[in-house]
Amino acid sequence: MSDQTWFLYVVECADASLYTGITTDLNRRIDEHNRLSRGAKYTRSRRPVRLIYSKRFSDRSAASSAEAKFKRLTRRKKLEVISEDR
Repeated sequence: MSDQTWFLYVVECADASLYTGITTDLNRRIDEHNRLSRGAKYTRSRRPVRLIYSKRFSDRSAASSAEAKFKRLTRRKKLEVISEDR
């Protein structure tokens, strides 16, 4: 078992679209989305991105499961979840 913390994160792209992912290092990942080719293909053409939500998980499995559930939500519901957690 790993002691690593995982994060579900949501960024808002320059075109106001949302992108959801998981990572162990939020700062590094946002930097990758904004500057490097390792950023997701989706966000590369929609820079800059801005972190609007993150949630901590104790393992990758839990973060992946939460990501899959979150991605199935409508945009409206995603924004509600983000707003409620603030």
